[in-house]
Amino acid sequence: MSGEPASKKARTGDLSALHSFEYKEPYVIAEIGCNHKGELEIAKELLTLAKESGATVGKFQKRTPKELLTAEQYAAPHPNPHNSYGDTYGAHREFLEFTVEQHRELWEYGKKIGIEWATSTWDTTSAREMITIPCDFLKVPSACNNHFEMLKVLRDDYKGDVHVSTGMTTKSEIEDVIKFFEETGQAKGRLVIYNCTSGYPVPFPDICMLEINRLYALYQDRVKAIAFSGHHLGIAVDVASYTLGAKWVERHFTKDRTWKGTDHAASLEPAGLGKLCRDLVATHASLTYKQTEVLDIESEQRDKLKYRKGSKLNAIDE
Repeated sequence: MSGEPASKKARTGDLSALHSFEYKEPYVIAEIGCNHKGELEIAKELLTLAKESGATVGKFQKRTPKELLTAEQYAAPHPNPHNSYGDTYGAHREFLEFTVEQHRELWEYGKKIGIEWATSTWDTTSAREMITIPCDFLKVPSACNNHFEMLKVLRDDYKGDVHVSTGMTTKSEIEDVIKFFEETGQAKGRLVIYNCTSGYPVPFPDICMLEINRLYALYQDRVKAIAFSGHHLGIAVDVASYTLGAKWVERHFTKDRTWKGTDHAASLEPAGLGKLCRDLVATHASLTYKQTEVLDIESEQRDKLKYRKGSKLNAIDE
């Protein structure tokens, strides 16, 4: 029987064969990013709000703008001047950056209040700086998952897990990332791959949630976990990612969606994040099989409501 396909096993009554993954408690990342508006106290407040909302991790972003951007990009105006914190795009990015010491302070503050700190790294210098903070994982944004110099730092010089988003990324590019970590035997134990669509906000048809199934088919035995990073509005579909097997669910997070900045409009406020965490916890509790044919909670209803006249049930109960 052990060599039979899952579909045949399921037909013989082994329903667990329909899923080769185990539902575990969901992990929720509140992607604070740069929604702190360059103010450390707002960043701490957002960490507190994320913790109170039920998130597992509060995540930020780290860039070295002059390394990441070309001279032309640095000197160009922000594409949306209303959201800019500087006269140029480079000045805007510099304004929103925290130092290594400030990120370490946020990590320590997270430990104090009971929420993990993490960050996305966008360039090699940022990666080298952030690996000095003993966090559980660092994340690679979709925009930089082809930055192999940076990936090498995270693979070879960092001991924590590496989470990688796959928005605006081809199938062959995803495979290249997996193989890069497999070169040193690091993929299965440390690499988490996220289904993601890069858009702000993303219409529901473009979320393409079933890509999680494809990632499972290809990489379940090659990476540590499959995850989901959403840029859509509301919380209607995040539970679907979890039921499809996403171990991590990431959503952008802010205190006020009307604040100045490009990411606020596609972010959840505390009430929304709290409901999402609540719904994921409830979904986790519900994803079980019946341990007995008739559950204890059903026994009273069975005695009271089950049809008996002329049925075998009557004779059995008598």
